[in-house]
Amino acid sequence: MSLTDDRKIHQIVSEAHSGQRDREKTYRERALKMYPWICGHCAREFDGKRLKELTVHHKDHNHDNNPPDGSNWELLCIYCHDNEHSRDQVADAYADGPGSTDRSTKNDFSDNPFAGLGDLLKGKLPE
Repeated sequence: MSLTDDRKIHQIVSEAHSGQRDREKTYRERALKMYPWICGHCAREFDGKRLKELTVHHKDHNHDNNPPDGSNWELLCIYCHDNEHSRDQVADAYADGPGSTDRSTKNDFSDNPFAGLGDLLKGKLPE
């Protein structure tokens, strides 16, 4: 990759990040004007310097869905927000697990990492 290609990529990424920050600032400011400064999950109150710990969570997880009435938002503290997204990741992982109807990827858990452990504990070495 040439230096000019690297500069173009850097410029594109910088513009994308800048645009995202501008969008976030806009809907964050609107959400903070609409809703009380309380986490929607743990009910902690925020003000002053700690207000930065209050985030806007998109209920449908689409950051481009920002209706003027704020119906897709809820204010969550950074801890509850992280927890919310972690739970979604776990749910997605389980959806791809053994009980899933989607069998596009092989994930049948047929490997047994403890196979032969009993013999090893009895002092028998594998052949």
